[in-house]
Amino acid sequence: MAELATIARPYAEALFKAAGADGAALSSQMSVLAAVAGNEQLRQFADNPKVGASQVVDVVTGAAGTTLDARVGNLLQMVIENGRLAALPEIAAQFTALVNAQSGSSDAVIQSAFPIDDAALADVVVALEKRFARKLNARVEIDNGLIGGIRVVVGDEVLDTSVKARLEQMKVALTA
Repeated sequence: MAELATIARPYAEALFKAAGADGAALSSQMSVLAAVAGNEQLRQFADNPKVGASQVVDVVTGAAGTTLDARVGNLLQMVIENGRLAALPEIAAQFTALVNAQSGSSDAVIQSAFPIDDAALADVVVALEKRFARKLNARVEIDNGLIGGIRVVVGDEVLDTSVKARLEQMKVALTA
């Protein structure tokens, strides 16, 4: 079977072309659909030969809990008719990457051992935008294993200033 990224690319590019200036709005809907499509029970339901494509579309849109834009709805219909529901999370990821590239921004995941208040987060994002030289769409995740500090992932770049990372560096230095 073909790689999911290869399957997803034409769908993501088609939606990107159809979206035009509405890419950011459609990106949030695609994220919701990707989360829904990641459900194993839903994929088993969709793979059942006794279930029609329209039934699967109805279940997915119902589970999404939001009214879908017509372009996203059409994409969902095509993905399900072609038996590519498993590729929907990858389609959403590639579509978001295209939208971010167009706007000159990137998604950033900030992992912290403790919750970050809004004022501190704004300061961190400003500093990170200078460091990575682009606008960032930041999302915070709590990871108690970091002990302290933060770990930032932007695309394939990682900035790790956590206590856990520093302890690992000390361990390597002491055992070398």
